[in-house]
Amino acid sequence: MSTRIVFMGSPDFALPPLQALVDHYAVIGVVTQPDRPAGRGRNLTPPPVKVLAAELGLQVIQPSRLKDSEAMEQLHAWEPDLVVVAAFGQILRPETLNLPPLGCINVHASLLPRWRGAAPIQAAILHGDPQTGVTIMKMDPGIDTGPLLSQEAIPIAWDETGGSLEPKLAQLGAELLIDTLPAYLSGDLKPQAQQGEATYAPMLKKSDGQLDFTQSAQEMERKVRAFNPWPGAFLDWHGGRLKIHRARVVDNLEHGTKISSKPGRQIVRKGYPAVISTEGSLVLEQVQPAGKKAMSGEVFLRGAREWAN
Repeated sequence: MSTRIVFMGSPDFALPPLQALVDHYAVIGVVTQPDRPAGRGRNLTPPPVKVLAAELGLQVIQPSRLKDSEAMEQLHAWEPDLVVVAAFGQILRPETLNLPPLGCINVHASLLPRWRGAAPIQAAILHGDPQTGVTIMKMDPGIDTGPLLSQEAIPIAWDETGGSLEPKLAQLGAELLIDTLPAYLSGDLKPQAQQGEATYAPMLKKSDGQLDFTQSAQEMERKVRAFNPWPGAFLDWHGGRLKIHRARVVDNLEHGTKISSKPGRQIVRKGYPAVISTEGSLVLEQVQPAGKKAMSGEVFLRGAREWAN
């Protein structure tokens, strides 16, 4: 008899694992987040997993809280042998964790125990990690504290962004999930406790993207990449936010002479806007002023002649 699997996930990261499961196993139901307002029109928009599940002909529920009675009734009615979770966006309570005989397993976008929490992809880039990866783990009541089933690492490229790294990890997670499940379902693969120092990557807010020029230029450049496309890096400019889509680091030398100034001073370096930090300067290669489209730093300077101060 085939294994009955319920899938829980919401954003783009969850799409490859869901598709892979449908290609290899009997997925009997999908749980995802409710539709949310999105875009300038704030129109109700379904999560990506709901769209794919509809294309695949799968039954979907979208509880505001998984513990609500209607959601739990549906979970019990599905009678899953296993629940697979990938970026669902809600914490699973013991009642859910204990419902399927084979438990709940999670596809997590880091090499646990490094970067438990909601934003592991951004955290790995932000902190300059040389590599990251995916972990398949059996879930327990803690936040990404459960025992491990498998892991696979990949290097982080020097120009990696949050937006470029996420689909790589999503595909890697899907492949590792399918490679891991046979031994787990047969009982040959036993979960192993996490080893090493744990770090935590909290949920991101838009305000987290503000650049802090008391940091080094290298730290800020990593933030620009980590937070691209969301929540986005920015600095205050003319009463609004100047979004920074791409930046690079240069030293604080001009014609061999050290530029002496306090962090935060705005300057021009080789035709581009730049800001001095405690160590080096951050050159703004691509920016987006409030209410305008993204543009190169060179184009921005043509309309911002007062940039240097």
